[in-house]
Amino acid sequence: MSNMPERTVLYGPEEVDRALAKAASDVLRRRDSLPALVGIRRGGVKVMDRLSEIFSTTLGRTLNSGVVDINLYRDDWTTARAFPKVGPTEIGFSLEGRRVLLVDDVLFTGRTVRAALDALSEFGRPACIELLALVDRGHREMPIQADYAPFVIRTDAGEIVEVSFDGGAPGIEVVLTKPGRRL
Repeated sequence: MSNMPERTVLYGPEEVDRALAKAASDVLRRRDSLPALVGIRRGGVKVMDRLSEIFSTTLGRTLNSGVVDINLYRDDWTTARAFPKVGPTEIGFSLEGRRVLLVDDVLFTGRTVRAALDALSEFGRPACIELLALVDRGHREMPIQADYAPFVIRTDAGEIVEVSFDGGAPGIEVVLTKPGRRL
């Protein structure tokens, strides 16, 4: 017998929006060139879309953006599921010599980012790739680190950190779910 999991909203939409605005400012200050944005399919794309809005407002123009699907590049795809659901990678421009800002929602083991880096290699050789993860929750299995991480939290390995996009405008929340206790 077990109790229900405990679900806690760590950061609400206003906090997330302020954090992304600050991160966007940091991205613009760090280097002279403007980045091309690439979101990792699903959560990273939603975060990238919000960042793109912030950059557009700040700069008065839109930045190139694309989407990378990492399912075929995962190192565990044969054990993760019998038939991985593969979405399209949509990068309609060359990454050759470009500054790329790779965007994800939650940085955990680093394996998703490693797979995204492998997938990006098919679109040219960027001048640099920087990583923005909305939440860095630790527990790395690979030597990968975010260049920009508005929220850094420490979690237990069994806890789940989700970025929820179902709320009101801008609608992004960070939620921590702790497993129910066994009785």
